Amino acid sequence: MSKLHIKKDDTVIVLAGADKGKSGKVLKVLVAENRAIVEGVNVVSKSAKPSAKHPQGGIVKMEAPIHISNLSLIDPKSGKATRIAIKREGKKIIRIAKKSGEEIK
Repeated sequence: MSKLHIKKDDTVIVLAGADKGKSGKVLKVLVAENRAIVEGVNVVSKSAKPSAKHPQGGIVKMEAPIHISNLSLIDPKSGKATRIAIKREGKKIIRIAKKSGEEIK
């Protein structure tokens, strides 16, 4: 299993697929499957039985996982897609945007 360049709460943009060009915040990263759930991206309709959460039941819209390779981090300075560089300071790992050189928080 490899280390992923995307973490929870990162702002990402979709590079390929039906939602190409959309951006959103990462809600969850599924490390074992190399996928992430992004807010407002890859929305699917799912039928749900009545429950405490959905007392009416019916059709529920929810985000489905999207593959990590189709996502790219957004540069904090320019707002465009960027790759990242990893810099180590002792035991601390810092992610840096390749386009602007800004630190990704």
